[in-house]
Amino acid sequence: MITFELTKEQSLIQKTAKEFAAGEMRQIARDCDENDDIPPKVLNKAWEMGLANAAVPEAFGGIGMARSAMASALICEELGYGCASLATAIMAPSTFIHPLIDFGTEDQKQRYLPAYSGEKFAAAAAALHEPHFTFDVTDMRTVAQKSGDHWVLNGVKRLVPFAQKANHFLVLAKMGDQTGLAHVGAFIISKDAKGLTVDQEFEKTMGLKPLPKSKLTLTNVNVPDKDRLGESNSIDGRRLINTLRVANSAICVGLAKAVLDTSVPYSKQRVAFDAPIATRQAIAFMLSEMHSETEAMRWLVWKAASQLDQNSDATKAAALAQHYANKNTVIIADRGVQIFGGHGYIRDLPLEMWLRNARTLTVMEGVVAA
Repeated sequence: MITFELTKEQSLIQKTAKEFAAGEMRQIARDCDENDDIPPKVLNKAWEMGLANAAVPEAFGGIGMARSAMASALICEELGYGCASLATAIMAPSTFIHPLIDFGTEDQKQRYLPAYSGEKFAAAAAALHEPHFTFDVTDMRTVAQKSGDHWVLNGVKRLVPFAQKANHFLVLAKMGDQTGLAHVGAFIISKDAKGLTVDQEFEKTMGLKPLPKSKLTLTNVNVPDKDRLGESNSIDGRRLINTLRVANSAICVGLAKAVLDTSVPYSKQRVAFDAPIATRQAIAFMLSEMHSETEAMRWLVWKAASQLDQNSDATKAAALAQHYANKNTVIIADRGVQIFGGHGYIRDLPLEMWLRNARTLTVMEGVVAA
C-alpha cells in the first residue's frame, strides 16, 4: 500500500524544523547574505536541537534518533524554506555524520562520532565537487590508488563547506581506473593530514554567499585502510551519492515553496489596470505551474527518501528527484522575480536572493547521472 501520510515522529520533526526556520532563520537570511557570514549562535542552536546530528547513537554521546533519510529530507525542506544558505550550512556536518553511521565500522564510529555529540556546532563536510566543467560523480578525477595497507589520494575538491574550520572531511574519490557509482570510495581525512591543503580564500559564488566554501587539494595523501569508510567492506557508493542528492533536492523544495508562498499573496495585492495581477491569465498560469511543480518535486524527493529507508536501490529515484528539483527551482525562483516585477530585483526583498541561491544549488552536486 502506498501512503503519503507522515508518522507522528516525522510530523514532530517537520514541525520542529519549521518553527526553527521561521523563528531563527528567515529574519537573518538577508543580513547573512549581505555580510557573507553566518552567526555562530544560529548554528549552535540548530546543533542543540539535533537537526544535523540527532542520529548519532547514544553509545557515542548522541541523541540516538533512528537514522532516516525521510527525516533528513523533512528537515532539509523546512530549513530550505527558511534560507537555503543557512540550511546548507546547518546540514553540512550531516554529510560526514550520516555516511559514518550508515557505512562506518564500529572502530570508525568509536573514533569519530563522539566529536559530533557535543553541545556546540562541530564543522565537518563531505568533499564531492571538483573544479572542472565536466565534473561527473560517476567518473571523478580525484583518484584513490591502493598501495599496501593504505590508499594514496590525489585530486582537487571545491565548494567544500566549512573547509577552514572542519576537523574531518569525507573525501569521495574514484577507486582505481573503473568508473560508476559502484566504484566510488569515501575516505576519512583529518584537517592536518600530510599532503592536504585547504585554500585560505573562500570561494565566491553567485548564491549561498554566507556559506563558507573552500577548495581542497590532495597531493599524495596517505589514508590507512582503517580510515576508508567501511574499511575492507565495500560501501554502497550509490546509496552514499543518493543520500546527498535527496538532501540537496529537499532544500530546493523548501526554497521553491518559499517563493510560491511569497508570490501568491503579492499577486493578489498588486493591482495593475484596476485588477489584481493574480486575475491575469499569464500570472494565474504561472502560479498554477509553480504550485504543481513544487508538489511534484516534493513527491519525487519523498519517494527517493522512502526507498533509501527501505534499503532499496534509490539511484533512479534520487537522480530524477535532483534533476527535476534543480531545474524547476530555478524556474520557480525566476517566475517569482517576474511576478514581483521591478520589485523582484530590489535587494530589500528576498526574490533576487532566492534566484541566486536556486542557481547555486544546481551545481553543488555536479552532473546528475545514474
